Amino acid sequence: MDLNVCKLELLNIKMKKRDSEKIRGYLGNKYEKMDILHNHKDDKFIYRYPKVQYKIIDEKAIILGIEEGANIVTNIGINDDKLIIEDKSINTFEKKISINKCDFGVSDDYVTYEFLTPWIALNQKNINNYNNGNDMEKEEILQRILIGNIISMSKGFNYTVDNKIKCWLNLQSTYANIKGLKHVGFVGEFKVNFNIPDYFGLGKNVSKGFGTIKKK
Repeated sequence: MDLNVCKLELLNIKMKKRDSEKIRGYLGNKYEKMDILHNHKDDKFIYRYPKVQYKIIDEKAIILGIEEGANIVTNIGINDDKLIIEDKSINTFEKKISINKCDFGVSDDYVTYEFLTPWIALNQKNINNYNNGNDMEKEEILQRILIGNIISMSKGFNYTVDNKIKCWLNLQSTYANIKGLKHVGFVGEFKVNFNIPDYFGLGKNVSKGFGTIKKK
């Protein structure tokens, strides 16, 4: 299937990794009624694949809008010329807006991706099994989680995965700081028989830029 995707890049400012959450906070507060920008309703978190994602890649801020999020991000790119972060106003006049239809779904061939930001795969339920496993068991756990992430993402787009997903991993563990807490993350490459558009996120904290992938 094809997905409508808008990538908004802010070109004139250098930003730190943690600024993705601050951009999300600013736009979420400014457009509070648009829950697609912040995934909260009545102070409760909405569990769904985020269709607006905020990322810092190589010090550049990127806002990704998918499907109904694409028009919203396009309008933000056209109409918003500043960010306010920590009471500091930042001009964002210089920007690039890219709007595309992107292929999504099971592929006949294997596609190689790399993680541009750490993939937060583990949670409280599976981290003990991972830590206590041998190398083969750890890889099998991560393979299952990655496939599960892809299936969950597919449900967010009402796409039915009708073929078996297979993947190969070449990952290294790292640490990621999320709200002042250290989390185990993974970087590196993986192959999977599935088309995923560039800059989509997998795993936990996708809306804040974690698990961002790109085709090799």
